[in-house]
Amino acid sequence: MPEVPVVLNGIESSVHSILTEIGENPEREGLLRTPHRVAKAYKFLTSGYDQDIHKLLNEAIFEETYNEMVIVRDIDVFSLCEHHLLPFYGRAHIAYIPNGKIVGLSKLPRIVDMYAKRLQVQERLTQQIAQTLFDILQPDGVAVVIEARHMCMMMRGVEKQNSLATTSAMLGIFESQQKTRAEFLNLIDRHVSL
Repeated sequence: MPEVPVVLNGIESSVHSILTEIGENPEREGLLRTPHRVAKAYKFLTSGYDQDIHKLLNEAIFEETYNEMVIVRDIDVFSLCEHHLLPFYGRAHIAYIPNGKIVGLSKLPRIVDMYAKRLQVQERLTQQIAQTLFDILQPDGVAVVIEARHMCMMMRGVEKQNSLATTSAMLGIFESQQKTRAEFLNLIDRHVSL
């Protein structure tokens, strides 16, 4: 039988306690390394706290005269609900209308990941992504829509496995001009199957 770790710290110690509290034996073979694995998983799943937006963008903002809508859709989103520490997952759709500056397209999913890898609620996540882009690029407008399934609703509580939560944040021209907002929503509109 594998040797039991003598000293557990931080998350590992807490997971060890949780296993004991739910009636499990943390020293049995299948659970022996579980506190360590969970600690590593939580460090990864919350690594967004350690990221800095300016380092993340890494000089990927460019002067450009393009002034039409830029959309990156179907960005995978995985996060932890701050109320139950259960996952929610789905897709984000982001649009912005440049006003002299554009950002490297690969940076949009990285911004999503930075905020998603924190304890979250979907509403705040949506707003943080939109506001960050609005503040950094100073575009004519930013729009973000997130569609997600929440394990806290699917596995417990109301147990509604087919529910899909949709949140949006519209800033600038997307907020003030119905036509622009409608164009964005039309371009991302389709049935999402997760």
